[in-house]
Amino acid sequence: MSCFFCKGDIKDGITNHVVNIKSSVIIVKNVPCTECSQCGLSFYDDDVMGKLETIVNDMRKDVTEIAVVQYSSKAA
Repeated sequence: MSCFFCKGDIKDGITNHVVNIKSSVIIVKNVPCTECSQCGLSFYDDDVMGKLETIVNDMRKDVTEIAVVQYSSKAA
């Protein structure tokens, strides 16, 4: 498989997902992904994306300025 952006090789990896919501920032650490070894672009499969959406929606209710959460502790 190759990156649709730069045509580099795609490999399994781990990344941090950052979401800016108004004046708040939510950081989800250690998210499983596939990433391009050349340009670094990250891709999430449908299952991970669904869990990220749930995590961010849950966190946005409680966060006032910044929140950092581990993917594995919230995705279960």
